[in-house]
Parts: sequence; C-alpha cells; structure tokens
Amino acid sequence: MEPARTTTAGSQTLARGLRALELVAAARDGMSVQEIADELDVHRSIASRLLATLAEFRLTTRGQDNRYRPGAGLAALSAGVHLTLREAADPVLRDLAAELNATVSLLVVEGDEAVALAVVEPPRANYLISFRAGGHHPLGRGSAGVALLAAAAPIPGEAPAITEARKRGYASTFGEVEPGAYGVAVPLPPTPGMPRACLNLITHRVELAEAAPPTLIAAAERLHATLTSM
Repeated sequence: MEPARTTTAGSQTLARGLRALELVAAARDGMSVQEIADELDVHRSIASRLLATLAEFRLTTRGQDNRYRPGAGLAALSAGVHLTLREAADPVLRDLAAELNATVSLLVVEGDEAVALAVVEPPRANYLISFRAGGHHPLGRGSAGVALLAAAAPIPGEAPAITEARKRGYASTFGEVEPGAYGVAVPLPPTPGMPRACLNLITHRVELAEAAPPTLIAAAERLHATLTSM
C-alpha cells in the first residue's frame, strides 16, 4: 500500500505547485508566501517550499519585497506555446485576409486582457486598418474581448453580449477599440495546452462585418483541426 500513498502525495504536491504557479501568474503585483498559503489552505512552510521549487526552475522569481512574480522560465514556456499557435494560424490568417480583403488577427487571453498574437493585412487593399501584434485591450471590450470571454464557461452575472456571442458562435461590436470600426471575432474551440484564442476581423465596411461570420467560423474550425493534429 505504500506506493499508492506516495503517488497520491506526489500528485497532491504537483497539483499544489501548479495552482501556486497559476496564482502567481495571475497576480498583478505578485504574491507573498502567506497569500499563497492562504489560497492553498496549507501551512506557510509548505507554500514556501512550493515557491522555492518553482523559483529553482525559473518559473517564479522573488523580488526584494519578498513577493513572487512570474519568472523567465515561465515566459519561455509561454513563448513556445505562442510560437506553435502563431505558426499554425499564419496560413489561415493569410487566406482570411485575402478572402475578406481586410485586416485579420489572432488574439489570446493574457491575464485580464486580449492580446494580439498575430496580425495579417490584406495583400491588395487600397485602404486598410492597421495595428501591431502585441496590441492589447481589456477582456469584455471589443469583439475579440467578448469572444474570448464567450470561449469560457458561463458565469453568473456575465454581460449579455458574452452570452449572446457564446450562443451564436461569434461576437460583433462597433467602435469599442477602433473608433468607427466594426469588429467580428470567433473563438477557437478549446485545445489542450493552448490559451483561449479567437480570430478577429476589423473593418469600416458594415456589409463585410455582417457577411463575415460564416467565413471566420470556418477558418476557426480549420485552425482548430490543425492544432489538434499537431
């Protein structure tokens, strides 16, 4: 029976370590050992050992204020995931930009923001809306922010726009991020190991915004199929 107890203890320690890492990654100003202990409902010494192990692997780092924040190792892991997602999305985005003759992008959830991981402009457009990868705005704002929240499980009191986007499979907004521009975004189906993501169109043409959802939905399904086969 001893091996079974060891396995259970090891699984519990791993789960606590991963949860501690999630808490540190989500905290805007880092977390103290005591705050982690309180969140995990464990003794301070256990929380300290967990954070020290995470720091040893550079997944967390302790500042001069003794608060733990995400470390370079975590950033490297995230970059690897993002690179895979970006590479898989690139041909899909290029096809979309050419077909719709508009700027399209891939956005992911980072903390409480929607962040543009990749942006592709149409190859033959006389006029376009341009922005850079790395651009970000709060979740719940703009079509991408709404779509990314709609990709998660429903929560009590969520905004009606999120519920509606989840029901119809896409979000649409006007002027919430770019003044005078329409946004249409489709969340990607959940993919193990990948962050919540969505494909987003931005345009000044109302007729394109109204006609684009089926094309974006098909593209999202194509990208999801590529990711699950990798």
